[in-house]
Amino acid sequence: MSQYFKKGKGWRYDFILKGIRQTEAWFKTKKEAKKAEAEKRKEALNPAPQLQIQTDMDFLELINRRLDYVQAYNSEEHYRHVLYHSKRWVKEWKGRACSEITTPMIGKYVLKRSDVSAYTANKEIRYLRALFNFGIRLKLIKENPANAVEFLPVIKKKKYIPSKEDIYKVINVADPDSQNYLWTMVLTAARMGEINSLTWDDVNFEERYVTLWTSKKKHGNREPRDVPMLNKLYEILFYRYQKRDPEKPWVFWHRYWSRKANEFVEGPFIDRKKLMATLCEKAGAKYFRFHPFRHFTASILDDIGTPIGVIQRILGHTNRKTTEGYLHSIGEAERNAMKRLENIDLFSPEVAMVSDKPINKHKEYWFRKAKRPDYIALCKEIKDMGYVGVGKKYGVSNNAIKKWKQQYEQQFKN
Repeated sequence: MSQYFKKGKGWRYDFILKGIRQTEAWFKTKKEAKKAEAEKRKEALNPAPQLQIQTDMDFLELINRRLDYVQAYNSEEHYRHVLYHSKRWVKEWKGRACSEITTPMIGKYVLKRSDVSAYTANKEIRYLRALFNFGIRLKLIKENPANAVEFLPVIKKKKYIPSKEDIYKVINVADPDSQNYLWTMVLTAARMGEINSLTWDDVNFEERYVTLWTSKKKHGNREPRDVPMLNKLYEILFYRYQKRDPEKPWVFWHRYWSRKANEFVEGPFIDRKKLMATLCEKAGAKYFRFHPFRHFTASILDDIGTPIGVIQRILGHTNRKTTEGYLHSIGEAERNAMKRLENIDLFSPEVAMVSDKPINKHKEYWFRKAKRPDYIALCKEIKDMGYVGVGKKYGVSNNAIKKWKQQYEQQFKN
């Protein structure tokens, strides 16, 4: 008998069909167990046909699906990058199926792109791997021909990070509106895209914080982080709020000619390509873009002894190692640490070096008084960095900075 009752548990069925045991428990009645057994026998005798799994598709179709996915789940900037590469791939392999694109074909294409640079070639490999992996994940194709293509060796260069002096110079030569833009970036340690998309709903004047939104997270999620508002930032944003156009939700926006719409359009900035080139030339500084402003703020936070975990949260980094990459420039903390080594005999100079300066025989010479800035510059630096920050900049104590200020003010009284 294939159905039977177990006291305290209920009815079950149990039978063997085509050498395979089929069983299920516990049913309240024998009728339910019998019905379930009949359905199971029918299913075992007439199995449903297995679905055919697609293993190939048109290369152009795969690219279009990938672009739709990136546009929906990633940032607008990443979508532009993928679109740029996709147009190149279509020119190269249009009309082919994915299975027709082989590893040697990709290798040949990558070598051609290496004429630009090894970095460019390696970027092509990464983006092609992501494209084919996307197809495999959706079970549209079964192989990734880009996986076997090796990355080209790259000679890494030291990333140029402008000095603090150059940062100040560039900000000072900007017009008032651009100064507001750059100071907002510095005082929030924000990415350019986060400032461009900043709206008045993201600015909380009551509790004094700014909410920044980023899409540079896993799965393309747009996530917020709150950054406290310093007094200087409060003044800048409150002034702009009072002068704002109520119909515009953005903190920073412009009116521009749209080729697509064939008319003037008002909206937030996307990429202010010409601004930094103009300001750097005007300030006499080596050209740099907006990202160094994040490095600048991070390095100051590091100089004044801010824990790296706090800096990581302010910058909005998921990985601590990413934050550490922002602190590679030599700050005052490193300089002061190396100066203290001179107190150890092992590191004291014993042999006279060729120099146009007098030979030092006393360590006090190397700790002679720092060159003071003028009163106006000193007051500005105290306002921006505080007494401790200014002291670290000049290699003296915060009490010394207070005395400098008092001495200047005493001179004015006399």
